Amino acid sequence: MAADSDPFDEMLPTDPDATVVGRLLDPALGPCVVTVRDRQFVDLTALSPTMSALLDRADLAEVVRTAPGGRRWPVAEVAQASRDRDTTVAHLLAPIDLQVIKAAGVTFVRSLLERVIEERAKGDPTGAAAVRQRLLDTLGGALGELEPGSAAAMEVKDMLLAEGLWSPYLEVGIGPDPEIFTKAPVLSAVGYGAAVGVLERSTWNNPEPEVVLVANSSGTVVGATLGNDVNLRDFEGRSALLLGTAKDNNASCAIGPLIRLCDNRFDISSISGLEVEMHIAGADGFVLSETSNMREMSRSLPQLVDHVYGRHHAYPDGFVLFTGTMFAPTRDRQAAGQGFTHARGDVVTIANAALGRLVNVVTTSEDATRWQWGIGRLMGNLAARGVL
Repeated sequence: MAADSDPFDEMLPTDPDATVVGRLLDPALGPCVVTVRDRQFVDLTALSPTMSALLDRADLAEVVRTAPGGRRWPVAEVAQASRDRDTTVAHLLAPIDLQVIKAAGVTFVRSLLERVIEERAKGDPTGAAAVRQRLLDTLGGALGELEPGSAAAMEVKDMLLAEGLWSPYLEVGIGPDPEIFTKAPVLSAVGYGAAVGVLERSTWNNPEPEVVLVANSSGTVVGATLGNDVNLRDFEGRSALLLGTAKDNNASCAIGPLIRLCDNRFDISSISGLEVEMHIAGADGFVLSETSNMREMSRSLPQLVDHVYGRHHAYPDGFVLFTGTMFAPTRDRQAAGQGFTHARGDVVTIANAALGRLVNVVTTSEDATRWQWGIGRLMGNLAARGVL
């Protein structure tokens, strides 16, 4: 998987020894579970009809590397078709299928403050600057070193209550329990190259670049990938009870391009130190780049996983977990004081050398490709192919 002159090798991890798995849709067959060998996608569907089942295997890494496999597709051709959104030929899907799509919120101090700002501004971007300054004046750097749930965190909570600045977002940011929610329905995520959607009536929204943990049915993290937790800031800012509308719409969740499996070169400790780059290029010439460092998270990855899976909650088909973002753009795009919001045609790139590059273009949820492959259709297709 080493990079050379092919421009679409950027989709893959730079480590030539990385073991990756994913899914593609071949119109002649249906969804296929694949790995990458010698610059080709190799079909593993006969070995495991679903990604969920594959990730549950005790011999996961070994069988992915050595199983004979079936049909093959050139990586460059599939990547090109995916970027062109050409659904008449083989193209990438989100690399998960039956896993539940979970997300952790406000796990970075910067995004924590922006959630409070959205709430205080009632979803109106014109009021955000004044709220932001008041918070900074009151808090200074007080939140940056706090351990959530600690005695020191509770002292800060008391101070904020006295100032009339307490918020549900601060509760999950520095309190004992993180925000964990279901981001999107099973099988609804889009993959590399696909269009992502924001509601037509949203006037303040942004991408949320994140590392996504991939766990099997026993709650063990077996890999990681990249994700875009598309967010409507105006809706969530009006009321935290609108989180579902802000987060879950047609094409509002992108995951990919592939899952990198954990091994002795890549584990939960490696994931905890990753940097995630995010680049937005608008058709209007607007360009914005940011970097998030996982080391700045206020909670550890094992802590987040423990809040998702355990005696209190099981996931028989596994789950994925968006781990949160520190990206909350404040730079004005259209007018002074309005901050950032998406425009149709924005190209969003989320990248990390260990995980590859997830690229999507922004449209509206109403105009994005409608979700068609649900659980019933997937099971029917796999049964008809004789691989179940």
